[in-house]
Amino acid sequence: MRLSLRYDMRAPSIGAPAVDLYQAAVEQAGWADSLGFETVYIAEHHGAEDGYCASPMILGAAMLGRTEKIHVHFSALVAVLHHPLRLAEDLATLDLVGGGGRVEMTMGIGYRPDEFEMFDVPMKRRVRILEEIVDVLDKAWTGEQFEFRGSTVRVRPTPAGPSRPPIYIGGSADASAARAARLGDNYMPAGSEKERLYALYDAERTKLGLPIPPRPAPAGPLFLHVTDDPDREWELLAPHLMYTTNMNAQWAKERGVGTTGYTHVETVDDLKKQPQFVVLTPEQCVEFARERGDESELMFQPLMGGLPPEIGWRSLELFASDVLPELEKLGLRSSAAPQPNPVSA
Repeated sequence: MRLSLRYDMRAPSIGAPAVDLYQAAVEQAGWADSLGFETVYIAEHHGAEDGYCASPMILGAAMLGRTEKIHVHFSALVAVLHHPLRLAEDLATLDLVGGGGRVEMTMGIGYRPDEFEMFDVPMKRRVRILEEIVDVLDKAWTGEQFEFRGSTVRVRPTPAGPSRPPIYIGGSADASAARAARLGDNYMPAGSEKERLYALYDAERTKLGLPIPPRPAPAGPLFLHVTDDPDREWELLAPHLMYTTNMNAQWAKERGVGTTGYTHVETVDDLKKQPQFVVLTPEQCVEFARERGDESELMFQPLMGGLPPEIGWRSLELFASDVLPELEKLGLRSSAAPQPNPVSA
């Protein structure tokens, strides 16, 4: 069973200050690394009033410098808002910072019109732009000269190798499955129709005569929180979870196609009914993990909606002390020597 963290770094007025959230995210990545977590996911958007993470590669660099083994996966990187050559340079540099093999990315075409206007990128050309970016990365990371928009260029440094950082293609619409089959190394669909999208992806790969890569471990729920008192924690969590799901549901309307795991809710009871938000005791979490099985992934978003870091830390530490040892006994995880939380130690 894989373990991961995820951050979008929203810092609404109801939550903790952004400076506290960013510092906590880096410290939590270090803590997770010491426990053997496999991945930390970082999202990207621009121009959001709540400060949604606009510089994921800078945050990722801080996390890579604080860790030794955990992978940093940009999911999703709104690749079409980045200059292809600069993107190749930045990602190669990140790979070197992490010692090689610890940088991954899910590339998306974006869906928020304001972001395209902000960066003066024509939204109607986003698919072609993504195709160009993947082609440029393939050529750039060889370190050799190549033609780019009428000029001969070379990108250095190159990734540490032996292979380049893996490129996943993201999306929530049918077209994303076909696009992923042609581009990149794998597919990372979003929303509630993943199985159907994977089937479309597999069919297109077969049609193209390309191998079907192994699927990423099934992740979920979107928010998992461990506590010895669920009633108490729901009262603390609810404003932040409601803010996140309602804001993401509002943004999802801008997609026009596809689905999202977030829906609009009006009350705490509505929130509790959403399968994507799970608050469990340690005993319940062990059973939850056992039912999900060895090929799945447990993902924590300990700062969701500006959640004060001390609340997120409380859940993570309880998971480490009361859940993780039981998962090891069940054979779902191998043991890793824990390190103290630098905040509470």
